[in-house]
Amino acid sequence: MANIKKRILVIEDDAAIAQVLELNLADEGFVVELATSGESGLEKMSGEPYDLLLLDLMLPGIDGLEVCRRIRNQTIYTPIIIVSSKASEINRVVGLEMGADDYISKPFSLAELIARVRALIRRVEALKTATPQDNSSIIVTEHLRIDPQAHGVWLNGQSISLTTREFELLYFFARHPEQIFTRMALLDQVWGYSHDGYEHTVNSHINRLRAKIERDPTRPTQILTVWGIGYKFSAIDESTLSGTF
Repeated sequence: MANIKKRILVIEDDAAIAQVLELNLADEGFVVELATSGESGLEKMSGEPYDLLLLDLMLPGIDGLEVCRRIRNQTIYTPIIIVSSKASEINRVVGLEMGADDYISKPFSLAELIARVRALIRRVEALKTATPQDNSSIIVTEHLRIDPQAHGVWLNGQSISLTTREFELLYFFARHPEQIFTRMALLDQVWGYSHDGYEHTVNSHINRLRAKIERDPTRPTQILTVWGIGYKFSAIDESTLSGTF
């Protein structure tokens, strides 16, 4: 059976940028649809699901952050890459905290954008095609249960919501407990690329993960910082040893 082409929705009000994205992504074998406003993008998203969304932030009417927030409240998970001229650190952090899986600043390299699109779609497909019968892929720690087939994480028995990148980052850490990884190594292993200058993306995702799985994100006991090197995952919550959890 022939491979089904992946469908990408581009929400971009700049006609020239939208056309460039449409032509180049189509050349790469994707089926591309365009929307020029937040409203029209959300209307398209309410129909048949897309495999990925490229989202501008500065849109007429409903802006990109609100679009991102509304999509994340839907039951169907759609990977989101924000493509925006707002290149500051705070805008990247806000975009990622709203649930975007990645953030690319304008002007951008088409080759890099396409590489990130492919990497993210690959990650999502890998999760979808995990063998359901293989319970060995499920990871259980003192407080967490991580199920890659269900794309689910439970903290003390309560389900928590993670983006694709957050889930992949946590799952990668949990598969390599106590191993130390630099930010560049995490970019390469989880994001599928290792571009200088994007280490802050790792920092943002780790901060959001800590906010979701740590009792006190300012004093983490599971995702630990190894000063001067990077991060590691501790399967044992050390706060329980002193009875503070």
